[in-house]
Amino acid sequence: MQEPTLLLLTALADAPRHGYALIQEIAAISGGRVRMRTGTLYGALDRLLQQGLIRVESEEVVDGRARRTYALADAGRTALAAEADRLRAVVAEADRRLTVIRPRIKGAFA
Repeated sequence: MQEPTLLLLTALADAPRHGYALIQEIAAISGGRVRMRTGTLYGALDRLLQQGLIRVESEEVVDGRARRTYALADAGRTALAAEADRLRAVVAEADRRLTVIRPRIKGAFA
């Protein structure tokens, strides 16, 4: 799963959100490292809607503009859980390998 998809599904895991709230949530989840642009966001949302990973929770007009609120679909929750499991397994293996042989730093005291 690519990072933008992972971040979007994660941002929707606990509550439905509209576009601007998703941009803010993604920045918060990534510690400010990822700032999703509007065009990228809506392209990704359209793709995730087509894949059935998210759904439109509601639509309303705010200040004369349509605002959609998106929610995680059951398939999206399943995909996110599977990706979280995969990432945990990778991290566990990285930790295991790092603890097997720790390089000694020249001049360091044990």
